[in-house]
Amino acid sequence: MGETQVTTHEVRSTAGPSPTAAQAAPEAATAPTTPPASGKTGRLLAGFRSLRMPRRPRLWFEILLIAVSYWLYSLVRNAVPEQKAQALRNADWIWSAEKSLGLAFEETVNHAVNSVTWLIVSMNYYYATLHFVVTIGVLVWLFRRHPGRYAATRLVLFATTAVALLGYYLYPLAPPRLMNGTNFIDTVLLHETWGSMASGNFKNMSNQYAAMPSMHIGWSLWCGLTIFALASAPWARILGLLYPTLTLVVIVATANHFWLDAVGGMACLAFGYAVSRVWYGSLPHRLPKWVPDRRGRLTGLRAARLPRPEPEPEKRPESSRSGV
Repeated sequence: MGETQVTTHEVRSTAGPSPTAAQAAPEAATAPTTPPASGKTGRLLAGFRSLRMPRRPRLWFEILLIAVSYWLYSLVRNAVPEQKAQALRNADWIWSAEKSLGLAFEETVNHAVNSVTWLIVSMNYYYATLHFVVTIGVLVWLFRRHPGRYAATRLVLFATTAVALLGYYLYPLAPPRLMNGTNFIDTVLLHETWGSMASGNFKNMSNQYAAMPSMHIGWSLWCGLTIFALASAPWARILGLLYPTLTLVVIVATANHFWLDAVGGMACLAFGYAVSRVWYGSLPHRLPKWVPDRRGRLTGLRAARLPRPEPEPEKRPESSRSGV
């Protein structure tokens, strides 16, 4: 009798236990030595672990979070003391450092592009609009197509922007177009381009001496790397790499940034990726694309094109089979 029971148990094991049993067995084996946390501490640990798990983003929460975050970013950025004298001294130092490196090409690019009116006007509008349009577009694309990676990638963007605020406070910097004793052209003023918060009628709404680091580069590189890592179409991946490259040309040609400001933006983005890596335990593009919702259903089932189980054929009753 005992041998028969053992044989039956082995057959069941070979067939494969249910997922619930497979998960419960290791827990039962380790229960005497590592008892699970209980009470308030256990609930806190469980809550902390749940925060670090990729989850399905909620539309209303994301809209509110992004709106409030950008409002706070603008408030803090514009509340930083302008420190005009220090900002101009820092700009002179940056310009001298680039000259010593033999890489002070911003003024040449500024004058060359400004000689082609349609091109510089297009770049003025590019600088004023795509910074927001493309970033929001990538967030929407992540929300719809990569919900499991959305929160981690969004954290990269938020951490990048947050550390940039520290740079604005610690290192005020005048853009090239505001420097004294140079020949940089403020292309927005010259061509009366609409929309820029850096010059013209809108200049009092934005801190003019917060050029280091460049978030035009930080955000555009975030967009480009995200598209390159997650897009499947080759043309989309190429565009992802071209976008931050063209943005670099634009910020230099319009005399809104030194190229070293772009380096500062890249450093901030590296910090953002590090924060996301530590929090989620993985880089965003390595996280699962789809995540279950609160009911345990996989989000994006239709978009993922997962195979659905075929219905089993109906069994005919014995009576009809025998002809009775």
